[in-house]
Amino acid sequence: MLSSPPIERLVAAMKKLPGIGEKSATRLAFYLLSAPEGYAQELAEAIVRLKHEIVLCERCFDLTESSPCRVCRDERRDAALVCVVEEPADLASIERSGRFGGHYHVLGGTLSPADGIGPEELRIRELEERVRSGAVREVVLATNPTAEGDATAHFVADRLRDVGVRVTRIAYGMPLGGDFEYADHVTVGRSIDNRRDMDAER
Repeated sequence: MLSSPPIERLVAAMKKLPGIGEKSATRLAFYLLSAPEGYAQELAEAIVRLKHEIVLCERCFDLTESSPCRVCRDERRDAALVCVVEEPADLASIERSGRFGGHYHVLGGTLSPADGIGPEELRIRELEERVRSGAVREVVLATNPTAEGDATAHFVADRLRDVGVRVTRIAYGMPLGGDFEYADHVTVGRSIDNRRDMDAER
């Protein structure tokens, strides 16, 4: 236990962040304590504003300050090419690669029956409606190359099989069990460039 309850509260709060353990949380807490008050105030204000100013895009469900988001509004992008990702962080990784010029669809996770996450908990129905509207030529399934990501990709492909659009899967430039958020932009870009038809996996 730390000597000061305020420090303990901050450490406990920071430990809830992904990838932050006890030592990292403690180090960050003491850094903030020694930082100029203006910086601490700026950080606190940025966090509060983040929660109040960020919304979901009405089309792709990415996080954005205005809806539709910047990508969905960009008329230079190919709206008939839709890349399906698990989370907004995955979308950001693909955008950093600079190799994808279409639109996106954020599912909001992956199928995980053990955790009670089925198709109804994801935005699969919204994707189906979007594709069945006739405005989509190809769906690129860019879920992470994990067991859950693969299961989700196959489920979505099956749901879209009778629609008549091309359904592709990212190539495995991504390591098995990897995560887009932590991959370098070159690897992500190659995965997009070398995508393959889902029917080829059967």
